[in-house]
Amino acid sequence: MSGSEGKFYLIVCVVQRGMGDKVWKSAREAGAGGVTINFARGMGVRERLGILGVAISPEKEVLHIVVSEHQLEPVFDAIVNSAKLDSPGMGIAYALPVVKIAGLVEQKKDK
Repeated sequence: MSGSEGKFYLIVCVVQRGMGDKVWKSAREAGAGGVTINFARGMGVRERLGILGVAISPEKEVLHIVVSEHQLEPVFDAIVNSAKLDSPGMGIAYALPVVKIAGLVEQKKDK
């Protein structure tokens, strides 16, 4: 599948270690087809949020999910809700347009 057959987006979500599977399950239920999860260590925000009394672990999980344009909103919203990203120190999610793509196989739903 090439990028000319439709618009795709990369959703990147950084969450506390141990939350990745829960967030991925919500994204999958919302229509996402696959995920890549990496482990990472966060720096910078931890010290700032410590002043507010929020303990932030430096150990993170980073999810990378490619979705089509029509999947973007429901999958992104599911990620934000399941990861509780509206609470300080829980993580971050953002979406980027994908310029080119190869190797992606979209799942067709039976009608």
